[in-house]
Amino acid sequence: MMRRSPSTPPELPGYEFVRVLGSGGFSDVFLYEQKLPRREVAVKVLLTEGLNSATRSQFVAEANLMAQLSAHPYIVTIHHADVASDARPYFVMEYCSGPSLAERYKRERFSVEDALRTGVRLSGAIATAHAAGILHRDIKPANVLTNAYGWPALTDFGISSTLEDELPVHTTTGRPVAGETGTNSGQSAVGMSVPWSPPEMFEDEPQPDVRSDIFSLAATVYTLLAGHTPFEIRGRSNGTLDLIGRIERGSVTPIARDDVPASLVAVLGKGLATRRSARYESATDFARALQRIELELGYAPTSIEVPNLTLTAEAKSDGEDETRMRPVATVAAQAPRPPRSPETSTRPDAPSGREPSEPSEPSEPSAVEDATVVRGAPTARVVGDAVADGTVARSRSQTVEETPVTVRRRGLVIGIVVAAGVLVLGGIVSAVALSLGGGEDLSSRPSPSSHPSSDANLGGGVPTPRLDSVVPSADGTSIAFSFSNPKPQDGDVYRWARAETPNQPALSHEPSITVEGVVPGAPVCIDVYVQRRDGRLSAEPNRACAP
Repeated sequence: MMRRSPSTPPELPGYEFVRVLGSGGFSDVFLYEQKLPRREVAVKVLLTEGLNSATRSQFVAEANLMAQLSAHPYIVTIHHADVASDARPYFVMEYCSGPSLAERYKRERFSVEDALRTGVRLSGAIATAHAAGILHRDIKPANVLTNAYGWPALTDFGISSTLEDELPVHTTTGRPVAGETGTNSGQSAVGMSVPWSPPEMFEDEPQPDVRSDIFSLAATVYTLLAGHTPFEIRGRSNGTLDLIGRIERGSVTPIARDDVPASLVAVLGKGLATRRSARYESATDFARALQRIELELGYAPTSIEVPNLTLTAEAKSDGEDETRMRPVATVAAQAPRPPRSPETSTRPDAPSGREPSEPSEPSEPSAVEDATVVRGAPTARVVGDAVADGTVARSRSQTVEETPVTVRRRGLVIGIVVAAGVLVLGGIVSAVALSLGGGEDLSSRPSPSSHPSSDANLGGGVPTPRLDSVVPSADGTSIAFSFSNPKPQDGDVYRWARAETPNQPALSHEPSITVEGVVPGAPVCIDVYVQRRDGRLSAEPNRACAP
């Protein structure tokens, strides 16, 4: 199919034509220079061919929908809308000078950190649209532009609708004809892009909801990481009918990258679930899951930008576990944690060159389901394992098999030496347990020293963690403390507590500990230990304070 030539740019008062930016099925986009205030703008102009009351109404609806969402930092801003002298409707919008995500993923490899950050930002944009009662229904890399700062900007609400509306008149629901080949041919008669569309959109009478957008959002993040669409198999036929069949069966192609953690694969798998009920309930929930992966990998968590109205509604619905979005400080990204051994974790996304033969629902990602970085409360909380005061944090779905060691045919002298060593070690551990409250209950522990020893011999060789940075949030209501372990071992965690409440300890698998519910400007101190898998602690904590 030959690509049509763009239409003639209209004469617009106060604007000077520069060049063509792109062409779509119903409109062309041109670059103009606005004379006052002087700036470059993108102008979307509706085609005269096929112009009728339905398409005109849909075009006006798109301008109105985008105008409602223009305040969001990751949604393209609408400046003006009108009808040109030749009767063609147009609207003037923000010019995003950077490439679209479609252009980027085809020419470069996205890092995991960049893909996560982009996913969280787009999730906030989609959550904002949903809060306004708007479904996008065509989320894909080509509809995400980038501005001069490299930020994503969601655009093309051309087939969007309010949550109560039926499908627009110009988007029929017939299936594509056989014989179409290639992923790029996935723009079908349903007014959507097949490679990123959920299975419910292929029904005779599709009824999309917010979870349909979440599917497309997860498919977009997957595409950035994999370099191809979720149901595309390289070296195999990837025509429209092939893709629809795989989407309906839930046959997601494994991501052939060793740096993508299994927890992230699980999050994307849940977002791409065939059944809507198995997906995330909201774009905010999907964003939280991506944030937890950021923390797991040691990256600075990306803030979720949503309107205040959404926060109020979520806080009411969450009950005791009140959700309050707060600005997240920018913390220098830390190096990813070393990969776990095969005995402690398995990757469900091992590369495979064949298409799954049986449909299956993506499993629930247990490693990322329970914690969130955007939770606030009067008491300090941390993203980590379940802690002693009952706060639920992230649960790690790992199985550690302890292999019993059998000593055979050893001499009597060796047996005596081993037994003596066990007794000595047991005495040291018991002494430490008595002095530190048994390694689990710190209620009887004296206030730790503010100048801890760098080598904790009394703690069985467990080092004292080093403080790397202390970064308060923009509004001062939370503080992020980052630590490093001088002598890390598999299974190490960070045990910490507020200095004024040492009997309320918490555990964190991550080196970044965020204390929330802080009074802006008030001093905050925490005591942090390294804790081994067997319960041994640093002999003394590192006391970190802010400001």
